[in-house]
This record gives sequence, structure tokens and C-alpha cells, in this order.
Amino acid sequence: CHLIHYLRLSHHLIVLNYLVGTFDKLKSVSSEDINITDAVFDGVEVRVFEPPAKHDERLKRSVIYIHGGGWALASARTSLYNNLCRIMAESLDAVIVSVEYRLVPEVCFPEQFHDALRATKHFLQPDVLAEYSVDPSRIAISGDSAGGNLAAAVCQQLSKDERLTIRPKLQALIYPVLQAFDFNTPSYQQNVNMAILPRYVMINYWIDYLNGNYDFAHSLLINNHTALDVGQALSFRGRLNWTSLLPSSFKKNYKPVIQTTGKAEIIQEIPALLDVRAVPLLAENETLQLQPKTYILTCENDVLRDDGVMYAKRLENAGVEVTLDHFDDCFHGCMIFTIWPTDFSAGVQTRNSYIKWLDENL
Repeated sequence: CHLIHYLRLSHHLIVLNYLVGTFDKLKSVSSEDINITDAVFDGVEVRVFEPPAKHDERLKRSVIYIHGGGWALASARTSLYNNLCRIMAESLDAVIVSVEYRLVPEVCFPEQFHDALRATKHFLQPDVLAEYSVDPSRIAISGDSAGGNLAAAVCQQLSKDERLTIRPKLQALIYPVLQAFDFNTPSYQQNVNMAILPRYVMINYWIDYLNGNYDFAHSLLINNHTALDVGQALSFRGRLNWTSLLPSSFKKNYKPVIQTTGKAEIIQEIPALLDVRAVPLLAENETLQLQPKTYILTCENDVLRDDGVMYAKRLENAGVEVTLDHFDDCFHGCMIFTIWPTDFSAGVQTRNSYIKWLDENL
């Protein structure tokens, strides 16, 4: 993809990148008992967090974790994610595999997806699990934001791969980004200018991830790419009808934005807008029926809130057991902000709830 796309990211993204770099210099806060090693799984870098082995202990549980950052920022090695994974390893007495997938602008979709899929499939091999003393029946795949997108997409792909003998027992998605079909869901309208992730920034992330053209940004914002006369989008419309998928407490008084005439050339130039590997919420019911027990964490003050709520509802409708863990007073990205100077109560609250669910279900 073109470097110019990345250079045109907003000042907002540059600030976020600066903050990520600043936090990387902060001291780690977890115990020294966790063994951290860097490895390469089928050409993909990973960081592995292993609790100390105990005498006569059974095989350990494991979580494959995929970090967020709009497919363009952050790293498994930054202290924000390093601390999260250390605390998970410690609290769950589990092996955590944090995937260091390549980022925009080095690569665009589908390479991030392929990296996450390759690393996951490599880890799920019986001999690799044995090397790390992991129980094949107790593995979860998880991620936050763009990492939640990749986790959901990888989980869907694994569920359809008949050659696999080992698949995740659970998926746990933290304020995941799951669709680029409708940028006017109630949460997008309600939180249009919300700090951390305003709507225009999320659209920028999508354009960069899918190697699109910034000239389409305004058309995406008003849903021109999925107008009623855009034939390619018609078959997907029923899979993302928030008027039927969202409870009234989330719909509030917001109205759908559905254009009668739009720009079919957007989908022609960016076909990945309708590719389920990029937009897992658009998957067909037959795929959703194959998904494992699922946890989805959403925050009220987040444009992506309804992505997670709609996915929870679609999975439930397909017969999957789902826990929707919604936080009324929290914001996008809060779970990684648990160390000084951003040791927010929202971060500790959401992280504890997430780890508790994993502990009870994995």
C-alpha cells in the first residue's frame, strides 16, 4: 500500500502514536515470575508469556492475544500490552501468545489477517502445544479493537478449516471493530467526536487498512458505499440491520442512514469493504453457528459499541453461547490504561471483568 496514505493520517493518530511510544518507556508492573520469550511462528513474530512450571502440574491453559491499534499502531512489545499479557499469564496461570503482526503502512489487508492466522495455526499444532505444556482443549483467542477484528476473523476461518484437529475453546473480543458497512449506527452517531476514537479516525483506519483512497472518506461517512442501488452490498444488508439487532437502550432515538443512490465504484475499488475476513460481522449464519463460546466487551462511549452488540446478537441467533459485558461509564481503549500516569479505574474494572470470565470459562 502507498506510504502517502499513512502520512495523511490525522494529527489525532500522530498523538496516539506518540503516547504509545511514551508508555513503552514505562516500567513494567507485573511480577518477575513470568518467563517472556520472543519466537517466530510460521514466519510471524510472537511474544510468549509463560508462568513458572509447578511440580506435578497439569497442562496449562492458553490465550492467543492480538493487540489493537487500528492495524497501524502499537506492538506486542509495548509496555501497555506487555503488562496486560503478563497480568493475564499470572492471573490465569496460562501461557499467553501475543502476536506481533505487521502493520500499516508496511502491509495492508489481508496481510495482517494472514499473519494472525498463520501464527495461530502454528501454535495449534499438537507438537507446539506440547512444547509449551498447553492443554489443547483449553485455548482461547482474544484481542482488542483491531485485534478483536483479527481474532474474530481468524476464529471464523479456523472454524471452517476441516483439516484442523485443534480449535479454540473460546473467543474473547474487547471493543472489537467488526464492520465498515454502516458508519451511522447509533454508537457512531452518539460518539461521533468522542476522544480516543472519533468517527473520522476510524474511517481513516479502515481506508489505510484496506489500501483505499482518501477521496472516498466523506462518501463512506454517509454510507454511500452501501446505498440501495449498490448491488454488491444488497445481499449483506440483512446481516447488519441495527434496527433489529440492537436493543432499544442502544438504539435510543437515532435513525438509520440509508442512501437511495450511492457510489458503486467505492466497492469496486475497495472490495474488501465486503470481505468477511476484514468485516467479520457480515459472515453468513452457517459460519456463525460454528463459533465457540464467546465473550464480547463493549463500552458506552465508543463508536464501536454497536459492532460488538450486533455481533453478540447475531451469534446468539445462530445458537452460540455469548456473554455481552457492557460498561456504561467506559471508553474505547480503556482496558490497557492501568499503569501510571493513566491508571484509570475504567481500565482496571474492564480488565478484571475480562480476566474473570476467562478464568471461569477457559
